[in-house]
Amino acid sequence: MNYFPEEVLEHVFDFVTSHRDRNAVSLVCKSWYRVERFSRERVFIGNCYAISPERTIDRFPRLRSLTLKGKPHFADFNLVPHDWGGFVYPWIEAMAKSGVNLEELRLKRMVVSDEGLELLSRSFVHFKSLVLISCEGFTTDGLAAIASNCRYLKELDLQENDIEDDRGQWLSCFPDSCTSLVSLNFACLKGKVNLVALERLVSRCRNLVSLRLNQAVPIDNLHKILAQAPQLVDLGTGAFVNDPASETYQKLRGTIQNCTSIRSLSGFFEVSSRCLPAIYLICLNLTSLNLSYAPGIQGSKLVKLVCRCRQLQRLWILDCIGDKGLGAVASTCKELQELRVFPSDLQGVGHGAVTEQGLVAVSEGCPKLHSLLYFCQQMTNAALITVAKNCPNFTRFRLCILHPNKPDPVTMQPLDEGFGAIVQSCRGLRRLSLSGLLTDQVFLYIGMYAEQLEMLSVAFAGDSDEGMLYVLNGCKKLKKLEIRDSHFGNVALLTDVGKYETMRSLWMSSCEVTLGGCKALAKKMPRLNVEIINESDQTQHITDDRQTVEKMYLYRSLVGPRKDAPDFVWTL
Repeated sequence: MNYFPEEVLEHVFDFVTSHRDRNAVSLVCKSWYRVERFSRERVFIGNCYAISPERTIDRFPRLRSLTLKGKPHFADFNLVPHDWGGFVYPWIEAMAKSGVNLEELRLKRMVVSDEGLELLSRSFVHFKSLVLISCEGFTTDGLAAIASNCRYLKELDLQENDIEDDRGQWLSCFPDSCTSLVSLNFACLKGKVNLVALERLVSRCRNLVSLRLNQAVPIDNLHKILAQAPQLVDLGTGAFVNDPASETYQKLRGTIQNCTSIRSLSGFFEVSSRCLPAIYLICLNLTSLNLSYAPGIQGSKLVKLVCRCRQLQRLWILDCIGDKGLGAVASTCKELQELRVFPSDLQGVGHGAVTEQGLVAVSEGCPKLHSLLYFCQQMTNAALITVAKNCPNFTRFRLCILHPNKPDPVTMQPLDEGFGAIVQSCRGLRRLSLSGLLTDQVFLYIGMYAEQLEMLSVAFAGDSDEGMLYVLNGCKKLKKLEIRDSHFGNVALLTDVGKYETMRSLWMSSCEVTLGGCKALAKKMPRLNVEIINESDQTQHITDDRQTVEKMYLYRSLVGPRKDAPDFVWTL
């Protein structure tokens, strides 16, 4: 394969940006492996315990951008103990010692400390981008270190993090020389904000295109900020409350009218519906609207706002929009590609919750829809079959019925045929979440038709081990399988253990897997980490192999059992 000099190959590889394609390129021959090794600057690691920081750095010595994931996905549903692990400090320390010229760090579901952020800010001179999603363990003192020491910072993106913030002064730590920011998102912060420092920072950063504020930023300051940054493309408002007759509100209307570049809008943590007309002026240009944290926008006001956004491609919204509201979305937003409907009432007893009618309406009116997250009160097979026919291009389909094990309310039958229609029609489906009353039959359909499926989430489903085996045997590209409260046990776990070598992870909680089954799996597959998680901290007392385990997490690892496991995690 050595048809070209390595310099030419390196230049060609620069155009190969997909992580998966880069991995494939490195397997062609030794020469390509070597060239790819020294030319790859962006690395994605889906499990921080799958490999050590030192081995990663040795494999990719010219690493500049690192994406790391920590806790399993079910941590988003409080199924993973708070102190399970996922610490980023060893990674930052190893990169600092090795002299890696790190410029970007993106973390998801990891434990981040102030000490780690301090070390990060002082170790990498050209550091430019920090993205933290669903992380915990740090305070605004760590953010202050990033602001103070990262002179070339372009992006600081904080999403869904648990951050302690007592003083609200971290924004004042950006030096007067800081003019490089392109993206700033602190919407998840609960504390106060130094508004003067914020306005000064925005006025200095003329290339700022994305700004998402937290609820502590009032409408009085929003118009001042927008006046300094009419070039914004992505805006997240803070509190949107004021008297429409006030001078401040009138100034805001005039300022927003000049922000013709805005394409993405979010925020509205506190909102007065009488103030909404101020944003009507930019609705026609919007391609993304996130109202998932705006419970104050309801009823006709909500529908009126959404229906002004005719170019929307992405819509995140609460279920208080109702089925009629989704019908209005269907008749208005013909370009919609992604829809997420979140529950405003997790008990599902509110009047505004959506049903199958809203989903069918959207599928009929939005033929370009390919990504869905839908929390609803009920679903029918007929509706799912209709949705599958109307939108065959789904790549992500996540349905959550708020009442587990709920059957089709019309026929009282399981939802097997409906989800079977989804996987049969949507051949490009890569991510699927199931909900409702389901038998092994739906897993047979998944194994037969979901050839591209990479991630499957299952809860309260299945009759026997056969259901899980259908998936493991049929879904050749499956990477992540997460199961809770289902009738799958040792037979399903142990029948085809070789499959786990091709997967990233398997999570099973409240199933019928026993300690003996987990031990047998660990013995057969020594390169897999099999973790038993018992939050009651009684793991050391389990001696009966017939006892079912509370939670089991299995994943591939090149470095063996992790060294930072807490007492309630037992690695077999």
